Amino acid sequence: MLNNLDSFLLKETISSVFILVGVAFMLIATIGLLRFPDFYIRMSAITKGSTLGLGLILAGLGIYFDHPAMLLKVVAIISFTFMTAPVAAHVLSRTAVQNKIPFWNKTNLTDFQSYLKKEHRSEKKVDEERAK
Repeated sequence: MLNNLDSFLLKETISSVFILVGVAFMLIATIGLLRFPDFYIRMSAITKGSTLGLGLILAGLGIYFDHPAMLLKVVAIISFTFMTAPVAAHVLSRTAVQNKIPFWNKTNLTDFQSYLKKEHRSEKKVDEERAK
């Protein structure tokens, strides 16, 4: 009886730590969403923080319920989230660049200038084709 209680307490403690750390990451991501100066930095903060936070919360739930079907679902959700969230953030950020959403004035864009020039040239070509 005592051994069973110890294993339950250990499982509950580990899952609680995972869930609390996940909630902390999501809270930090939310603060970043409110405090950071421009769209691109906010997008980075919310994507990283919420993806990691969700992964840790789901891992904690998987450990707590300790059932093979639940673990399979948790692993599937975490895998799909880790694959789709960064891609979605990239697509949103690229669309923001194409729609000329301004960067924060202190952002170092030296490595990004060639991409911005290329995008600007391709926009001119599209405008010229539309004019024809």
